[in-house]
Amino acid sequence: MSAHQKSVVFIGGGPGGYESALVAAHLGADVTLIDRDGVGGAAVLTDCVPSKALIATADFLSRFESAGRLGVGFEGTEDDQHAEANVTQVNSRIMELAAAQSRDIQAQLETVGVRVVRGTGRISGPNEVTAELLDGGTRTFSADTILVATGTSPRVLDTAQPDGERILTWQQIYDLEELPEHLIVVGSGVTGAELAHAYLGLGCQVTLVSSRERVLPGEDADAATVIENVFRRRGMNVLNRSRAKAARRDGDGVVVTLEDGREVRGSHALFAVGSIPRTKDIGLEEAGVELSPSGHIVVDRVSRTSAQGIYAAGDCTGVLPLASVAAMQGRIAVAHALGDAVAPLNLRGVCANIFTDPEIATVGYSQTDVEEGRVEARVVTLPLSTNPRAKMRNIRDGFVKLFVRPGSSTVIGGVVVAPQASELIYPIGIAVQNRLTVDQLSGTFSVYPSMTGSIAEAARRMHSLEV
Repeated sequence: MSAHQKSVVFIGGGPGGYESALVAAHLGADVTLIDRDGVGGAAVLTDCVPSKALIATADFLSRFESAGRLGVGFEGTEDDQHAEANVTQVNSRIMELAAAQSRDIQAQLETVGVRVVRGTGRISGPNEVTAELLDGGTRTFSADTILVATGTSPRVLDTAQPDGERILTWQQIYDLEELPEHLIVVGSGVTGAELAHAYLGLGCQVTLVSSRERVLPGEDADAATVIENVFRRRGMNVLNRSRAKAARRDGDGVVVTLEDGREVRGSHALFAVGSIPRTKDIGLEEAGVELSPSGHIVVDRVSRTSAQGIYAAGDCTGVLPLASVAAMQGRIAVAHALGDAVAPLNLRGVCANIFTDPEIATVGYSQTDVEEGRVEARVVTLPLSTNPRAKMRNIRDGFVKLFVRPGSSTVIGGVVVAPQASELIYPIGIAVQNRLTVDQLSGTFSVYPSMTGSIAEAARRMHSLEV
């Protein structure tokens, strides 16, 4: 059966759904996308886009604080020389930005012929999906291929139930009408660290409760140490090896109780303690789709589930919680289902970024992979303090790290800790994806002065180690 004769139904309109729906439409399939909350999913409406917009606002505000180090002052009295955030206006702009992005995506889908249905999708039989429509009633669609991209929702502790006012999940912070006087952030993974950084930059007192030895325990240890030191230097109270047990309202504030009995008091508490897949009650078990003990959908490298004709993509699979990975999983699934050229998912080429200040960007093999013997590699680290462009921009924290395979001198991984590391990691990502050598990387001209010059310099130093 050709793609022009196939029907594809997508359950979920996040990156794993809408990106692959576009591909399916371009390949000539009859495409239906069922989405409950708005096209773009949580990534656009409540998670990635809003949080990064909030961080961008905090980073802009921080420029005023560092202006003096660049010789820039402000006119007026000493009491007037400051800037502050109006959280109502900030949140209003952020949510309008997210809504506009969602509208743009829906318009793009409709332009290429995708049928967008507002409702909750459920696999109701072999090659069949039923949508419970938001405006009432149901509608059933036949499907040669089904792709599930339902995402995740914030994990909630039984002893710390969010109320949307003082005890919050990361999806509820955009309803705040005033900046927290003292925000307690529970969880020092990516979401917790990013939002703790954002509210610190907006002028809040922040306490970060981390159950591990350091913040960002799953990241490069050298990079995480830089971020934790920056947090502390800017006034954040970081509580390592401190696991939260419960949280409760106390008048106009909150009390977070730790497992060792200590109490942390603040005005608001934000819990970022992981997420759970949205895979219940959508007909997966009845359809024969295998789920992991955590409830994630088990998929192979072309996004197939254990059930014929059913694929899955995105955070609900637990493969790697990144919008870029969700979109790639979905595109691979559609290509495989419709008979287009396809290559299995290769996570070694994934560029990932943490939007703290400085940012942490990574690609390929890591320091942990080297130390635990999963790969043999030489490692070179170059601090940004020697970079002339960094000096001009008053950048004091950060480094470039490269991992290179001995013998072939192939670049197999890298870490960048710097402002806008998300942009700087790309040349290293190209090197990893295309198996370039350090000589090929260093032999490419870089602008002088530039931050990317440190990448070329690190490659040149690695060449010296290899000869």
